[in-house]
Amino acid sequence: MKKTPLHESHKELKAKMGEFAGYDMPLYYGEGVIAEHEWVRSHAGLFDVSHMGQVMVEGPGTQSFFERLTPSSFAKAPAGRAKYTVLTNEQGGIVDDLIVTKLSDERFFTVINAGCKDKDIAWMQEHLPDAVRFDYWEGRALLALQGPESEDVLREVFGVDTSGMPYMWMMEGDAFHVSRLGYTGEDGFELSIPAEKAEEVWRKLLAHDAVKPVGLAARDSLRLEMGYCLYGHDIDAQTSPVEAGLSWVMGRENDGFIGAAVILPQKESGPDRQRIGVRLLDKGIAREGAVILNEEGAEIGHMTSGSFSPTLQEAIGQGYVEKAYAEAGRKIFVEVRGRKIAAVLAAMPFMPARTKSMKKQAA
Repeated sequence: MKKTPLHESHKELKAKMGEFAGYDMPLYYGEGVIAEHEWVRSHAGLFDVSHMGQVMVEGPGTQSFFERLTPSSFAKAPAGRAKYTVLTNEQGGIVDDLIVTKLSDERFFTVINAGCKDKDIAWMQEHLPDAVRFDYWEGRALLALQGPESEDVLREVFGVDTSGMPYMWMMEGDAFHVSRLGYTGEDGFELSIPAEKAEEVWRKLLAHDAVKPVGLAARDSLRLEMGYCLYGHDIDAQTSPVEAGLSWVMGRENDGFIGAAVILPQKESGPDRQRIGVRLLDKGIAREGAVILNEEGAEIGHMTSGSFSPTLQEAIGQGYVEKAYAEAGRKIFVEVRGRKIAAVLAAMPFMPARTKSMKKQAA
């Protein structure tokens, strides 16, 4: 298995390691998943996400390139603005979801999912204009500092003042690049740093009383509470952005993206199925693949993610149901090991996001 630059640091902390996207990654540390989850919601959790891919794309036509590969519009976005979006295929499905940051009209930075790196890189290079340069930052590490005390930690440890930095924004520095975003619903940051500096930065952050290491298991429960998608589970190459409830990433000025001929009509008429949240009313956990039934017992969909929510103290999940049933508050059943568990369809996120106010943010 592959290893991140912080692999030995995780072993020193006696992390429970496991395979994820071909990497040996920390699943959780000594205090366990629930304690890590709660620490992120109340203080600041530090994640090693160096397994994800970092790509810089530069040159004339870069902005048009991203408006071809994604349904988003970037023309009115100011320098530094980051956007969540999706790569789409000709069939209207999702190649991957990703964060794209516009640094200038001719310079864009993007972070891609670990399990999709090879596929994404090949897809992007296949459609790359001759004048545009593609640079995969293989020698960089990526850390995520997430939680309500993250801003104070960055200032106190590194003297980095992010008080005026809006959510979904990137600030380039000499030592590392700081993006105010994350996968937890909390205020927080991702730090892109040279691999050789990763251990030093990791140790300095962990020396702060507000910071504890957090593994991938809590990362999953945190994102699920926010209704965020996990690629390969909640979205995939056969799922359209409209079905996934991601139509909001589509820019009004962009109708020339790959898959537009399938996706735009679907946006107008509505999809046959819709992603929606699920709250279980009885004991049990409904995980990926569990069948969703209407009150009469007929199959109407299936679960794509599911777990226990430490914050809400209940079992939650998300999945797809037929369009006619995709209404929050509708009573359903979820079949788990032959047992029908009473549940209700729910709007997502399951709890309000506590990210930085976007009032200062243009476009």
